[in-house]
Amino acid sequence: MSLDSHIERVLWTQDQILERVTQIASQITHDFKAAPDPPLIVGVATGAFLFLADLVRRIQLPIAVDLVRAQSYGSGTLSNGAPTISLDLKLDVKGKHVILVEDIVDTGCTLSCLIAHLESKGASSVSVCSFLDKPARRKVHIELVGDGKFYKGFEVRCSQCLCENILIWVNVLFFLHLLNCF
Repeated sequence: MSLDSHIERVLWTQDQILERVTQIASQITHDFKAAPDPPLIVGVATGAFLFLADLVRRIQLPIAVDLVRAQSYGSGTLSNGAPTISLDLKLDVKGKHVILVEDIVDTGCTLSCLIAHLESKGASSVSVCSFLDKPARRKVHIELVGDGKFYKGFEVRCSQCLCENILIWVNVLFFLHLLNCF
């Protein structure tokens, strides 16, 4: 059985994904090249780690990277609406601009929790960089901190949400990309 035998429809090709990741990295580089300090990139483990890796390789700034783990899904695919932080940052965010990198922004509950957490730790601003955005499923309004921006890879509209396997497709495409790198 092949890795992609269960895929009914590909929303974005590997080339389209890598092109969009490159565009986002270029935008981040442009937005922060004149800043006195480079941003701190914080990946939301474990879902964003492949997107994070592709993104940070393309950002042309001397960045620092850390990970935070938050969960609101448990073992299912529906958010319970009450995210918890199960692994906190090791780097200090006080006075820094943080770019929070997520795989999917769905209900917004986890993202809002993480933004509030970073703000409470003293981040001067918080931006969000998401591979997929599903605004139709949003339950909370996302409030960025300071001069924060929302960098979006792809937006999933309701008509594209019919397939439950979108996350699997994304992971397969990134996995195939990893295989091509070796």
